[in-house]
Amino acid sequence: MGHGPAVKLGKDDAASFKTSLGVKMFFGYTIFYVIFIALNVYAPKSMETIIFGQTAAVIWGFFLLGLALIMAVIYNHFCTQAEKRYNS
Repeated sequence: MGHGPAVKLGKDDAASFKTSLGVKMFFGYTIFYVIFIALNVYAPKSMETIIFGQTAAVIWGFFLLGLALIMAVIYNHFCTQAEKRYNS
């Protein structure tokens, strides 16, 4: 009764590129997150600083969320290009 896959699955020749890019972006994001955590652990008062009418903690939080969104769009763009290049 059910249905099969929506697309024909096959070998993804761009997989190594996508994996490499994903790992690099993960470590790039991790650097900013570690800085955020280190500031909270070693200089918690710095998070009380007012920037643009908000505390630094709120600004950092929105920055991290925005960075993740931007990195996702960049990752999607480069992976789509790689799939077109390697899987055609």
